[in-house]
Amino acid sequence: QAQLVESGGGLVQAGGSLRLSCAPSGRIFSTLNMGWFRQAPGKEREFVAAIERSGSTYYADSVKGRFTISRGNAQNTVYLQMNSLKPEDTAVYYCAAALFTISPRATEGEFNYWGQGTQVTVSS
Repeated sequence: QAQLVESGGGLVQAGGSLRLSCAPSGRIFSTLNMGWFRQAPGKEREFVAAIERSGSTYYADSVKGRFTISRGNAQNTVYLQMNSLKPEDTAVYYCAAALFTISPRATEGEFNYWGQGTQVTVSS
């Protein structure tokens, strides 16, 4: 079964930037709606950003204006450019893909494929 693989996480100082990447590890024949979620220690996983097949993008209020989601040239690859990072952005970031339409405040249940996650740590 196809899965997603994230990369690009790491340790960065507050105010810095990181770029996360996500690509499928197996063949996925359809162009999917893609998203990013994150889970901080002791908290539930939360929506960060999503991009539809059409190119429409959605963001959580907490990252709007700082994070940018975009598609790569290869099918079902997606990036998350994170600027002006804050300590509260520290979390494991997960890439996800949805077969069907997603909502602007997408929930986990709308996504069919998930990555294993990549750690992002922002120091103060």
